[in-house]
Amino acid sequence: MCDVGGSFVNFIESSLDSKKNLESSLDILKNLPLDSNLDSKDSNVELSKNKTSIFHNKTLNFNQILQSKKISNITLDSKNFHIIGKGNNLLVAPTASNLAILSNEFNYISVLQNLDSNIIEIGATAPSVKVFLFFKKHNLQGLEFLQHLPGNIGGLCNMNAGMKSYEIANFLHSININGEWINARDAGLIYRGRESKGVIFAARFKAIKGFRNDLLESFKKMRTNQPKIASCGSCFKNPPNDYAGRLIEVVGLKGFFLNGVGFSEIHANFLVNKNVGNASFKDAINAINIAKSRVKEQFNITLECEVKICN
Repeated sequence: MCDVGGSFVNFIESSLDSKKNLESSLDILKNLPLDSNLDSKDSNVELSKNKTSIFHNKTLNFNQILQSKKISNITLDSKNFHIIGKGNNLLVAPTASNLAILSNEFNYISVLQNLDSNIIEIGATAPSVKVFLFFKKHNLQGLEFLQHLPGNIGGLCNMNAGMKSYEIANFLHSININGEWINARDAGLIYRGRESKGVIFAARFKAIKGFRNDLLESFKKMRTNQPKIASCGSCFKNPPNDYAGRLIEVVGLKGFFLNGVGFSEIHANFLVNKNVGNASFKDAINAINIAKSRVKEQFNITLECEVKICN
């Protein structure tokens, strides 16, 4: 089972009232017919960017989620569907079925007037780069690191994505899960993950003036040692007081590949694919398991996957 929020679609910057936006979006989902499907080739969604996975069922079924009359009943505990986002940090098994994405209706940015300050509400399918540009244009701070993080707001919130000490949780005001707004501190965000259940529809951030251009160069440098080929990004979460990349390198797996899938020679914690079109989900899983086994044996450390696996 997997859930990474929304999907990659064309960005819409909206000045409409955000409550109206969100309610309209939820109404559209509730009223979709039972046979409402989205053909993947027509979706404008870049699925499984790492290119190790193939969607064997060519239709992404919205049935299991979007026709529901009760949005609050949607939870990650359901085994009937997988909600996916842009697919940057995702491995999909050939047997995965009933995949689903959120629609364009959740691709918006709105400014809410608050007694103390303005609040920026962002729909789950808004791409990170467009959110970054919005904050830069309006001289707002907090999300400068999004310039170098691919994905959408739903997925980034679900992963509590970040760079080093900068992460979504540090700047999040509240989050809409299953149609209900939840305070950020109660949303269960942890290091590169989320403990709470449910589907993310939107997120709110405090509008704090002062875009920090001084951070951009340091974020750029963090990306210089990352591979440019097909990749699912960071494979493992960093264990306490250590780095997954260091551990993988020490056990001799930096540059290790199975049928073209393995750990980059540039950064050992990046699972990359040199054999696009031929490498398989099984190859990726085998490489992951080998790394887990060797690190456990040599360091007695259990590596936890950062990449989401749909099977």
